[in-house]
Amino acid sequence: MLQRVYHLLLKEFLQLRRDKSARLRLLVPPILQMLLFGYAATFEVFNVATVIFDQDQTQESRALVADFVHSSRFKLVAPASDRRAVQDAVESSTAQVGIVVPQGFSELLRKGQTAPLQVLVDGTNSNTALIALGYVGQISGSYGQRYALDLAQRTGRTLGRPMVNVQLRERYWYNPNLNSRWFFIPGLIGTLTLITIVNLTAFAIVREREVGTLEQILVTPIQPIEFIIGKTLPFFLIGLFEVLIVAVFGMLWFQVPFKGNPLVLMLGTSLFLLSTLAIGLLISTVCKTQQQAFSSNFFVLNPMFILSGFSFPISSMPDALQWLTYLDPLRYFLVIIRATYLKGVGLDVLWPQMAALAALSLSLFAVAVLRLHKSLD
Repeated sequence: MLQRVYHLLLKEFLQLRRDKSARLRLLVPPILQMLLFGYAATFEVFNVATVIFDQDQTQESRALVADFVHSSRFKLVAPASDRRAVQDAVESSTAQVGIVVPQGFSELLRKGQTAPLQVLVDGTNSNTALIALGYVGQISGSYGQRYALDLAQRTGRTLGRPMVNVQLRERYWYNPNLNSRWFFIPGLIGTLTLITIVNLTAFAIVREREVGTLEQILVTPIQPIEFIIGKTLPFFLIGLFEVLIVAVFGMLWFQVPFKGNPLVLMLGTSLFLLSTLAIGLLISTVCKTQQQAFSSNFFVLNPMFILSGFSFPISSMPDALQWLTYLDPLRYFLVIIRATYLKGVGLDVLWPQMAALAALSLSLFAVAVLRLHKSLD
């Protein structure tokens, strides 16, 4: 048995060696996708198109406007001479944010009262709108604190009032600078591995069936279980190599730290690869042609990506979908890879994810082997 599996394994690697395009597909697309998503996928928002109308035209209002202009979060795109111009800019999508500093703004500040600030936000893109509105709150809040402190220093002592100031000191664990790439890059490793291995497994067996070599193999003394092991083991090894290449590239190019134990990540990756191989096998059992396999991959992989929590929080999904995410292997692997990368935790913390991934992987693989064994017979 071992000798026959060895020859099948050797056959797959020899076929990969002869197929130059297949070697390119293993290396070039994952790296290009890592670069593309690494730079494009981010929760941060910069250079939001903004129009500002300063109706007050005082030292205080100009200082507030300067805070917005000099911030990297907002970009002043057009002058506004009245409120109507601000509204027109937002309605025409010339600007996503419109800010109006009303008349009497500085007078209220000097009296120690709350000064209003009107903000118009284009809510077409709700995510960008919420983030931009949060930045407006941060900048205006910081300006208000500075002005209140300065006003207290200038007037508080002369009036005999004690000056009270509460200072908030924030500390972010595991990602001190809130770099969104530190969150996305580990997730990309799992996502790209899923796509690559499922495609390789499904297309390899379907290709054998489509060109007629599958029947030639089955008339040899090779048993179906030996064929399954010989076809999947190469992709398991390729998957480990793929994770290594993409992980090293992401760490070196995007400067994402790795604080955990490589053996813990290797164990989680191995369990995850079992599930991806099983999914590829299942697809290969229901597809007769490569076109069908491509369509099935699209139908299976997209929901897995959406339900994994890669970019959409699972806690925000409806209850029914949250229960469905427990059947998604990528959900568990994302927890494992992000925890090992950024937190440096071990099996004492990650064992529930490991156990769930092991149970799911073995179940999927058992079903896939039985299904493929039946289709081969």
